[in-house]
Order: sequence, then C-alpha cells, then structure tokens
Amino acid sequence: MTMTKSPPRDKSLTSEAMGIGSGRGRLWRSLRGNRLGMVGGVLMALVVLLAILAPVIAPYGPAEVHFDTPFQKPGTVGFLLGTDDLGRDILSRLLFGMRASLEVGALCVLLSIVVGAPLGLLAGYWKWLDAFISRLTDVTLAFPFLIIAVGLAAISGPSLQNAAIALGIAHIPTMIRVVRGETLRIKESDFVLGAKTMDASGLRIVFTHVLPNAASSIIVQATVIMPVAVIGEALLSFLGLGIQPPTPSLGIMLSDAQQYMFRSPTAAIVPGVGIAMICLAFNLFGDALRDAFDPTATSRK
Repeated sequence: MTMTKSPPRDKSLTSEAMGIGSGRGRLWRSLRGNRLGMVGGVLMALVVLLAILAPVIAPYGPAEVHFDTPFQKPGTVGFLLGTDDLGRDILSRLLFGMRASLEVGALCVLLSIVVGAPLGLLAGYWKWLDAFISRLTDVTLAFPFLIIAVGLAAISGPSLQNAAIALGIAHIPTMIRVVRGETLRIKESDFVLGAKTMDASGLRIVFTHVLPNAASSIIVQATVIMPVAVIGEALLSFLGLGIQPPTPSLGIMLSDAQQYMFRSPTAAIVPGVGIAMICLAFNLFGDALRDAFDPTATSRK
C-alpha cells in the first residue's frame, strides 16, 4: 500500500493564525513584568470584590444605628473600625460606600465611552465633522471638569444616577479628544489605505479597522476616568449634590465626620483611605496597561 506524504504546512499562515494569541501573550508578559502594575491590579480586584460582596461580608446594614454605642474606637468587639456619631458600623458603611462609588464610576466611564468614542471616531476620520466636533469639544474643555459636574448635578437634582450622568457628560470631551487623536494616527496606516483602495465604505473602515485598533487607548482612558469619577462622586456627595442619605457614600461619610473629627478621627480617615485606595489601584493598573499596549514602552524606558 502506497502512502502519500501530506504537504508541508504554510508557516506564514500558522504565524498569522497565532498573531492574536502572541499579542495577548506579550500583553500578559508586559503586565506581569510591571510590579507596580500587578500591585495595582491585585488592589483593584480586591476593591471590586469587596464592593460586590458588601451585602454578604458587611457585619451590619449600612444604615443600621446603635444609639447605645456611638464613637466606638477601632478594635472594639463587634465593631472592627469603630462607629460614628449614630453608632453605625464604619466598616459596613465603608464597604457599601465603595460599592456606590464604583457604581457611579462605572456608569460614568460607560457614558463617556458610548458617547465620546463614536464622536471621536467621526471627528478623526471625516474632516468636515472634525471642524464642528473639535470646536465644541474645545469650548467644553475650557471649563474646569468639576465646575461642569457640579453645575449639571445641581440642575438635575441629587441622586446616584444624576451624579453618574453629570460626571459622564463632563468626561465626554476628554474621551473625544483621545479617540480623535488615535483615529488620525490609525487612518494613515497601510491597512486602512488598503481598505480604501478596495472601495470599502467609510463607516465600515471606521468600525472594522479603526475602532479595534483604537480600543487599547479607550481602555487606558477608562482607567484614567474611573478614579477621577470616584473623587468627583465623593465631592458631589460631600456638597449634598450626589448620593443622598441613608444610602452610604464615601463623600457622605467625610461630610458627616467633619463635625466630630477630633472626637472620632477614624470616621474621617477611613473613607479618605478608601478613596485613595481606589484611585491608587486604577492609576497603577492604568499605567501598566498603557505600557503593555505600547510596544515601544519598554525600549523607551
């Protein structure tokens, strides 16, 4: 019986098929080699996990009061981080406060991406739209971010959803500018020029070629927006324009604690540490993602 040899495999096709896998491997190796980035990633995962499991691991309800045990010191039996002026457990309020802050931050990031990314793509690819979108963006960026957020929150009324919408709208111009810059760079690439020669429509090129290659910048920008949104939510709640009691918030905890800061400093320190931990985690992980997505980051360092 005669056996026929199978034709040799095309190595070029194998390399192309493994392109996505090798890209993911390079991304993971870069993240793993960045110690601060890994610390930020672990801290971020811990914060998100604590926020998700807050109803399960919190020893008390966030609004549950114990009038007979106000101003308990940290380490008191039954109150690991002590209590506030109404005897509410600070640890429980911290967990639910981080949950609310992350919820507002996630909604803010989602809104800025859903609205800002498409506008940035359109402005970067079509010059006639760029003239209008960029001028509107420049006018908006002329106002400080917090001024826009506070103004929109004051107009719409205090609530978690309104705070998230106000912060998201304030972040849309920044997302537009980032995505527009990436689009201007990507649309001059060879694969985009090749798609044009094949008579591909503009919208097809934008959403099948430009958007996937701009996704890394959008992801990195999301990690930048998230901590700013958390701080913005704390500020709005501190001013009474964000989340309203009895729903816990890190900003509300700071606002309540300022009245008795010297009597119970823990009540003010704990939410401040919570805000700092969230911001540090996302900033460290965002910097690591930026370096991982940029193939030349290692050589520049």
